[in-house]
Amino acid sequence: MSEPSSASRLTEEQLFHWLRLIRSENVGPRTFRQLVNKFGGAQAALEALPALLARSAHGRMIRIAEPDDVRAEMERAKQLGVRFVSLGDADYPAPLRAIEAAPPLLALRGSAEILSRPCVAIVGSRNASAAGLTFAERLAQGLARENYVIVSGLARGVDLSAHRASLAAGTIAVLAGGHSRPYPSEHRPLIEEIIARGGAVVTEMPLEWEPRGRDFPRRNRIVSGLSRGVVVVEAARRSGSLITARFAMEQGREIFAVPGSPLDPRAEGTNDLLRQGATLCIGPDDVTRALAAGAGRQGDLFGEGDAPAEEPFWEEMDDLFSLQERTSAFAHDRAAPVALVSVAPEPAESASRNGEPATDDETTDTVDPVTRVTALLGPAPVAIDDLVRAAGLPAREVNAALLELDLAGRLVRHGSNLVSLA
Repeated sequence: MSEPSSASRLTEEQLFHWLRLIRSENVGPRTFRQLVNKFGGAQAALEALPALLARSAHGRMIRIAEPDDVRAEMERAKQLGVRFVSLGDADYPAPLRAIEAAPPLLALRGSAEILSRPCVAIVGSRNASAAGLTFAERLAQGLARENYVIVSGLARGVDLSAHRASLAAGTIAVLAGGHSRPYPSEHRPLIEEIIARGGAVVTEMPLEWEPRGRDFPRRNRIVSGLSRGVVVVEAARRSGSLITARFAMEQGREIFAVPGSPLDPRAEGTNDLLRQGATLCIGPDDVTRALAAGAGRQGDLFGEGDAPAEEPFWEEMDDLFSLQERTSAFAHDRAAPVALVSVAPEPAESASRNGEPATDDETTDTVDPVTRVTALLGPAPVAIDDLVRAAGLPAREVNAALLELDLAGRLVRHGSNLVSLA
C-alpha cells in the first residue's frame, strides 16, 4: 500500500466530519472507506447519506451521529489530553495503516513518537501462572533493551506484567473501551504512569465507551497491527490471545509461542501454536533473530476447525457500492490511500471467552490468598520470590498459603526454593 500523499493533520472542521461519520451507527472502518472514497470526503459523504439510504434496499440503516455529541467528544478529548490521529496523519503508525479494517481515527494519549518505533506485542492469559508472569516480565525487559516497544492490551495477567516491565523504555497500551472508561478500572494508575514515562495509550472507541465482549477482539487486531511480531506467553485453547495470534497471521506478522507444561491447561494454546508452526520463544534472542531474518514466513497456523463461525465486529453496510467503485484514494478530507478489501475478523465471543472478564469487580484484594496462590501455581516449578511478586501479597501470606497447600498434599517443594502444584 502506498504512503499517504499528505502528512498534514486534519483541520478541526475535517476532524469533526471524520469523527461524526465513524461514530455513526452501522459505520465501521470498511463502510467509512467506501463512503469517503465514493464521495471524496467525510463531509460530502455525510451530506449524501440521506439520499443514498433512501434509494437503498438494504434492511439496515445508518443513524448519523448527532453534531452535539461529536462536539462534546472533541471537547472532552481536549480535557483528557487526547489527540485524534487520522489515517493520513504522519503520526499514524505505518504497520497499522497497512492492515485490513485499520481504524480511520486513533484516539491517542501520550507520545506520538513511540508509535513510529518497531514494536513487539506480548499477550497471554489473564489468569497466568507465576512462571508465565515472570517470563513475560523478563521477555519484555530483554526486548526493550533491544529497542523494541512492547505493545499489549492492558488486561490483567501477562499484559500487565509486560507493560510494567517495559515502562522505562516506553510501552503502548491498546484499550478495548474509551479513554474515560479503561478496562479494568484498577489499571488507571498504570495508564498515567505509561503516559508520564513516554509511552502511549490508544483506542479507536468513543471516549465514554464501556467495552463489551466483542470489543476485545477488535482491540486485539490493533495490538497485532501495531507490531512486527506477537509473542503468546500462556493461552488456553479458547483464549483471546489466540485471536490476536490469528490476526497476526492474517497481517503477515511473525507469531511466537512460549512452550509450557503439557499438564497445564494454560499452555494448551501455546503448545498447539508450536505444533502448527509458530516460532519457539524461550528468550528475547529468539524474537530478535526471527524478526531480523524477516517475518511472514509461517503460512496458515490455524486449520479450518480451529476458528468458530465468523461474525462481524461492526454492523456495517458492506454492499453500498460495487468493488469497481472503491478504487479512488483519499488524503485528508481525501484520506491516505488504503486497501479497500473487506476483513474477515474473528467471531465476537463473550467477554470471558476472549480473556476478559464480564465484570470489573475481581481484584487481588478480594481473593482469598490460598485461592490466589493456587491460581498462580502449575506443574512447572516457580521460585517463591517470583510467586510473592506475582501474587501482590505480603510474603507471610504467600508462605501461609503454601503451608496450607503443603498440608493438603497439593504442593511439591523442589530444591532452590522452588514450588509447584502436586
